[in-house]
Amino acid sequence: MASEDTPAERRDITVRRAPRYVPFLILGGLVGIIAAAVIAYALPGDASYDPSSVFGFFMVLFGAGGVILGAIAALLLDRLSVRRARHAVVEAVPDTDSDGGPEDGADSGTGPGSRS
Repeated sequence: MASEDTPAERRDITVRRAPRYVPFLILGGLVGIIAAAVIAYALPGDASYDPSSVFGFFMVLFGAGGVILGAIAALLLDRLSVRRARHAVVEAVPDTDSDGGPEDGADSGTGPGSRS
């Protein structure tokens, strides 16, 4: 009866879908590495440079640039999710302990896994 006397606590919360940053960073880096491979091996270059060394140089530059662009894309999507956020009111429900119930570990034998 004491739980009925105490008022439940109400709080205002904000619900939004925020992007995960790590997949954006990984995808940006992979796109940068693919762009470096295309530039190093598909386009004609100077014969004095080995294509694998050109790829290594461009991989570092384009990979870092791709990670930065992926982070910018994630930040822009995060800003959009802040604008589309919804507000809600939640109410705390106090836990009630019942004597002799299944929460105590006592099995009554009427559950779906019991045999007759």
